[in-house]
Amino acid sequence: MLWPWMLLTGLFLFLLGAAMGSFLNVIIYRTNKKESWVRGRSYCESCGKQIAWYDNIPLLSYAILRGKCRHCRKKIDIAHPAVELLTGILFVWWYFAIFMFFKLTQQPFVVLQPVFWLSVGMILLVIFIIDLRLMIIPDTLTVALLVIVLLYRVGLVTAGIMQVPDFGMAMLTMIGATAFFFGIWLLTRGRGMGFGDVKLAAPLGLLLGWPAAIVWLFSAFIIGGVVGVGLLCAKKAKMKQAVPFGPFLILGTLIALIWGNKIFSWYVGLII
Repeated sequence: MLWPWMLLTGLFLFLLGAAMGSFLNVIIYRTNKKESWVRGRSYCESCGKQIAWYDNIPLLSYAILRGKCRHCRKKIDIAHPAVELLTGILFVWWYFAIFMFFKLTQQPFVVLQPVFWLSVGMILLVIFIIDLRLMIIPDTLTVALLVIVLLYRVGLVTAGIMQVPDFGMAMLTMIGATAFFFGIWLLTRGRGMGFGDVKLAAPLGLLLGWPAAIVWLFSAFIIGGVVGVGLLCAKKAKMKQAVPFGPFLILGTLIALIWGNKIFSWYVGLII
């Protein structure tokens, strides 16, 4: 029977993803404090006490402790279990997406393709959370994403899977997207957009290429506009208050990756 096996596999991958999400939390919160990602035990952000292993089990420990530190009883940031949950879901989606979307059968891309997309997903998730909460996009993550995407694209070209003109168009898209955001940054003198968004545009433009990048840009600005108006109406933000744009760029990227070509074709069909 296939279903029990798939359910067990999905459960295992969810738990594995939640454990990876716990490490991503370390990256997120230590980035803000400029601490090492690999050195030192986890500790409570309120009282500084080290967290025992049994209080550091992804999702389960948060539920058992009712979202509070065992020592000081201060609330644990809800972002911790949220990241663990989202990463667990990402791992499960990635597993089932292998059968639906990952079609390359040429070695070594049978393995490299799903590993590439899982790595991209985790990096984007970390950038999303960091920018949302701290309003910064770490250069290390942007550079890592750019290197991964560039090496993958070059590998596809070398293997003959991606044509050289398509790679050239992806590079031009990257340059164009970066120049576009740099222009906004210059015109607004950094008030309309952070420079981290300008740098993030490079790997995202290369990842999406043309014409998906058009859908990405429209989606990001539309989502950002709707959220901005919603915050103003709810009196959660003021007119000149800065709002992180990285999360909107990432949401736009997801839309473009899944529906980009269909949306672009539909739009072209309307105007022709």
